[in-house]
Parts: sequence; C-alpha cells; structure tokens
Amino acid sequence: MATENVNDVLPPILDSSSEPPSIFDGTTRLYLNYQCPFAQRVWIARNYKGLQDKIKLVPIDLQNRPAWYKEKVYPENKVPALEHNGKITGESLDLLRYLESNFEGPALLPDDPVKLEFAEELLTYTDTTNRIVYTSFKGGPTDELGGVFDHLEKALHKFDDGPFFLGQFSLVDIAYIPFIERFQVYLQEVFNYDITSGHPKLTAWIEELNKLEAYKPTKGDPEKYISAYKARFTQVQK
Repeated sequence: MATENVNDVLPPILDSSSEPPSIFDGTTRLYLNYQCPFAQRVWIARNYKGLQDKIKLVPIDLQNRPAWYKEKVYPENKVPALEHNGKITGESLDLLRYLESNFEGPALLPDDPVKLEFAEELLTYTDTTNRIVYTSFKGGPTDELGGVFDHLEKALHKFDDGPFFLGQFSLVDIAYIPFIERFQVYLQEVFNYDITSGHPKLTAWIEELNKLEAYKPTKGDPEKYISAYKARFTQVQK
C-alpha cells in the first residue's frame, strides 16, 4: 500500500467569471469537478501515486462553465481532463491508464496476467453496472439491480490475497468506488435498499476503501448526492 500524504488545500472552483490558468505553460493540471464520479477516479489515482506536487487540481463549475475551458483546454467541455506535456487527455478510464504509464508512484496494475485479464473484464463491466443502477433510480430496485451487486460480490471472491478486486488495491477499485459511494447512499435513502445486505465481501471492500488516505479527501457530501440524484431522476429536491 502507498505511503500517502494527501492533505491538499483544495483550490476554489472556477466558473464563467474566472480567468483561465496559464494553459500549456508546462504545469500538469487535472481539470475536474469535486462532485463528478468520473473525475474522482483520476483524483484518487493521483493521490495514491503521490502526485499532489506534480499534478495541480483545477476544479470547474459544471453548471456555470468558463468559456475558455471548451475553447482553449478541452473541446469536449467535460471533466476529467489532464493537461500534460502540451496536450490534453480525457476520459476517466483512459486517464487512469495514462497515470499508470506516465507517472511514478505505486503500481495500480499487477504483473500477474490472470489478474490483468480479470481487471479488463471488471473495467468493461463498469458501464453495465452504472447503466443498471441509474435505471433503477427511475423505477426502483429490480432483480437486475440485485444481480449487479451479486456480480461484484462474486468478483471479490476470486482472489484471496486481499480485500480488493484483484486482491491488492488497484485501478479496478478506483474505477468502481466513486459510483458505489453514490449508489449506496441514494438507494438506501430513497428505496431503503442496502447494497451490502447479503454481500459480506462488498461490505468489507467498502470498509477497506474508507480507510484509504488517497480516497478520503475525494469523498463528497452524501446529502448533495441525494439532492442531485433526486433532481435528476425524480424532479424532487430534498
């Protein structure tokens, strides 16, 4: 496990009234939003690899985006995006791999080919997980929703050398935890649905991740998650 020092002083959020940073001046910047689970993935990886002094956080207000972000930084106008070596790279899973390949720090992928193959399976399954869970937010828990957490529970049984998906902490855990963090609180609040019920490995996985110093400062306010999802899926503000 990494030796972590992640006590960042979080910079202020930039909106349409904010001036841009000195873009492409040689500084490596992670453009993110503090509430975005995709950006949170890369933020966790940055922290875990001990890159706080090498990758500067630049938070963007997604509800009131600065025009310069789309015009000068990332035409896709999304987060996360990484400014590094004079270019911009986007998409969270691609960025996790990019950090692993281009920066020092503790490894986020094992050498074991069996684990690497399983990692690819689980990373592919993230989209399925998110689609099914978000669909349940509209109509309530279904057997398909239960199947998602059964699948993750089974995956956590595959390796017995640690509590994480590949045994030891990896990029796979980072890919899942920002979403599980949100799913757990929303399903419990709105549907009284406990994702950990009958899932001891998933319960232990969440508990272990909550101890991780790289993850702790990236966690958001559960009430904000609940309010945002209610507004999005039920048009009801908490």
